[in-house]
Amino acid sequence: MTGLADPAASRAVLIGSARYLHLAALPAVEANLKDLSVELCETTIWGLPERHCTTVLDPRHPAELLDPVYHAGEEATDTLLVYFSGHGMRDAETDDLYLALHGSRDNLGFTAVAYQHLRTALRQSHALRKVVVLDCCFSGRAARTLAGEQDALAEQAAVEGAYVLTASPGDRRALAPEGERHTAFTGELLTILRDGIEDGPELIDLDTLCRTMEARLRAKNRPLPQRALERDMGRLKLVRNRALGFQDTAVLEAMVRSAMVTAGIGLARSLHAVGRSGDALPILRLALQEPAQAGEGDLLAVQLELSEILAETGRTREAIEVLEQAFLQVHRFRGPESVQVCRRLAALLQESGNHIEACAVLEHALDLLEDSRGGT
Repeated sequence: MTGLADPAASRAVLIGSARYLHLAALPAVEANLKDLSVELCETTIWGLPERHCTTVLDPRHPAELLDPVYHAGEEATDTLLVYFSGHGMRDAETDDLYLALHGSRDNLGFTAVAYQHLRTALRQSHALRKVVVLDCCFSGRAARTLAGEQDALAEQAAVEGAYVLTASPGDRRALAPEGERHTAFTGELLTILRDGIEDGPELIDLDTLCRTMEARLRAKNRPLPQRALERDMGRLKLVRNRALGFQDTAVLEAMVRSAMVTAGIGLARSLHAVGRSGDALPILRLALQEPAQAGEGDLLAVQLELSEILAETGRTREAIEVLEQAFLQVHRFRGPESVQVCRRLAALLQESGNHIEACAVLEHALDLLEDSRGGT
C-alpha cells in the first residue's frame, strides 16, 4: 500500500450516543463526533470531503445507526471508516457485544444493536478496505484479542479486508474522564491527528497509530486499545503526520489548490440552489482549470455540477461536451460519481436523439456497477 487512502473514493460514518433514557449520559461523545469529523476533513490530515463524512448523534432505532453505514458502504470504493462512541453492552444470555441506543437497557441486547449487524453492513460494502473504530465499554469483544496472543480477526468480528480498533479489552470498561472534553481513547486519537507523531513516518498507518495510542494510554494508566486485522490492513496509511510539517512546497501547493476546488464546488452549489446559476458557471469553469490538483471524485463532481447547470439553461450541447470529457475518465475512478456521469450523459444523448450512443453509455454504467460489486 502506497500513499494515503483516497479521500475522494472513501467514506466515513461517525456514530455516537451521548444521551440515554436508562443509562448514564456521556456528554464527551458529542464532542468526540464533532471534533473527529473536523480533523478527518482537514486537508492537512486526510482531506475527506465533508459530504463524504456522515455524523449520526443519538440514534434511537437500529435503522438510524445502520442505514448510514449501508449507504456509505455502497458509495465507498477505496476505504470505509466506521466509528462508534457510546455505551457498549454485554447481553446477559450470549455475552456478545451490543451498541447502545437512546432507549437501551443494561444487559438486554434486544434493546440495542448487535455488533454482528454492523459487521454485516461492513461485509456488504463495495469498499476495498474497512476500518472499524469502537470507543465503548467491552469493545474488545469485537476484536476478540487476548493478552499475549497474536492479533487476529476472530470469528465474531470477521470482515474481509477490515481493521478493527477498540478502546478496551473485552472484559474492561472504556473511560470517559470527568472534566475532559473527550473520552480517553478518542482524546488520544485526536491528539495524534492534530499534532502528529514526532520522529514518525510522513504518512501514519493504522499499526503505527495503534501502537502510539497504546504507549500514550499506558503511560496515563488508562484502558489499552485492542486491534484485530486481516491481511496487511495495518499498513493502510490513513492520515498525514502533522508533526513533520510540510517542507515540500509542491505538495503543500497541491493541497491548497485541492481545498480551493472543493470550496468552489460548495459555493457553486449554493449559488445554484438560490437561482444564481449564472454566477455559479464561472466558478465551476475555474475549478476545471485545476484538474491535476483536484481529487478524482472532486473533478467528476465539478463536471457533473457544471453539466447540470448548462442543461438547465438550455445549453445541452455544451453539457454533453462536459460529460463526454468526464466519460473518458470514469473507467479510472469507479466511484458513485462515475455512474452518475454515465446516467446523466445517456439521458442528454437520448434527449438529443442519439439513442445508440445513449445505450452504449448505459452499458458502460452497468459494467462499472458489476466491477464494483465484483471487487468486494
